[in-house]
Amino acid sequence: MKVAILLFPGTNSEQDTKYAFDLLGCKTEIVWHKQTKIDADLIVLPGGFSYGDYLRTAAIAKFSPAMKAVVQHAKNGGYLLGICNGFQMLLELGLLPGAMRRNDCLSFVSKYHHLKVVSNNNKFLSNLNINDIVNIPIAHGEGNYYTDDNTLKSMHENEQILLKYCDVNGNDLNPNGSVDSIAGICDKNKKIFALMPHPERACESILGSDDGMKMLKGLIC
Repeated sequence: MKVAILLFPGTNSEQDTKYAFDLLGCKTEIVWHKQTKIDADLIVLPGGFSYGDYLRTAAIAKFSPAMKAVVQHAKNGGYLLGICNGFQMLLELGLLPGAMRRNDCLSFVSKYHHLKVVSNNNKFLSNLNINDIVNIPIAHGEGNYYTDDNTLKSMHENEQILLKYCDVNGNDLNPNGSVDSIAGICDKNKKIFALMPHPERACESILGSDDGMKMLKGLIC
C-alpha cells in the first residue's frame, strides 16, 4: 500500500507517522506541501503546528498547493487520515463537519489518554471491537471539537463518531471540553478519518502502548 504523508512548515510528526507505516510494511513517502500531484492509496495529514498555528490551527495550511491534491483524492474516493493538526486541516477544508476550539483549560495538554471505541463499522477501527479501551498519547492546545446538535445527531446516526475520551474503565473523562467527549470522527462514506490523539506515537509497547498499531493496521488490510 502506498502512503503519502504531507509535510508543512511546522509539522513535527511526519517521521513518527512514516515509521509507524513502515513497520506495517507500507511504501511510504513524505510529500512537501508545495507538491500538487500525489500518487497514493492513503494520504495522511500528520500532527504538528503547521505555519505556527497562526490565525488559528490549520487556517493557513488549507491554502497550501498540496491541498488541491488532497481534495481531489477525497473526491476520487481515496482514503484520508488526519491526526491532530491533520484533523484540524480536514475541518478547515470542509471535508469533515465541525470545528476546533481552544481546550477548556486554555492549556496545552500532553499525556497518554484512554479512548473508547464507539464504532468499528469502518476500515480504520476494523481490528478493534466496540467499547474496546485503547491508550493513546494526546498533545494539543486546540482539540475541543464542536458541532451543532443537529449535525451531532446525524453523525451518531451515520456512525461517524469513532472514538471518545474516557478513563481506564470506559467512563467519560474529557481532557479538552470536546462535545460529547469526541476524540475521532469520519465522513459519511467512511473514507476520511480524523482523530486528535496520536496513534503513530503508540506503535511499540516499549513506548508505553502499541494500541495505535491496531488502528493504523486497519487502514492497510
